[in-house]
Amino acid sequence: MCHQSVGLIARDLEQAGIPTLSMSSALSITRSVNPPRAAYLDYPLGHTTGKPDDPHLQKAILRDALKAFEELQQPGEIKVLNFEWDQDDSWKDRVMRADTSNPASNPSDNPGDNRVSGSHSDARVERFDTPQYQNERDQALGEANMAAGGCPTCVWLGDDDGKR
Repeated sequence: MCHQSVGLIARDLEQAGIPTLSMSSALSITRSVNPPRAAYLDYPLGHTTGKPDDPHLQKAILRDALKAFEELQQPGEIKVLNFEWDQDDSWKDRVMRADTSNPASNPSDNPGDNRVSGSHSDARVERFDTPQYQNERDQALGEANMAAGGCPTCVWLGDDDGKR
């Protein structure tokens, strides 16, 4: 979901008395939207809570982010999470570089085409209306949680040893 939309929604939820925490990987956008509180992770867009297939890292990121409820005192504060995607920042060059080899990233001769020359192609995976799981175990946990009246994405809250 768009960083700007989430920040605006968070403000409305907070006004209704529901505490929120926006997870962000776009610091400048988050600062401009000024959500009630946010946690920023310098990871590629689409990976705001960690790398795929790394549940231990994902849990660590989420636990660190949730501490913002205790640590942030002023509305609009942003907690910077200290996790690194790679040892170097070369991934930033790869995701910010235009893919001019993709015809969809180049404007056509059609005057009504508003695409910008050299714009970034979207290499993210397809979006689905149904829950997607990292592996069969995650799917079984999600389905069992739903059958018990829970939510398919909240299974991470319980560790394998039953602790929360």
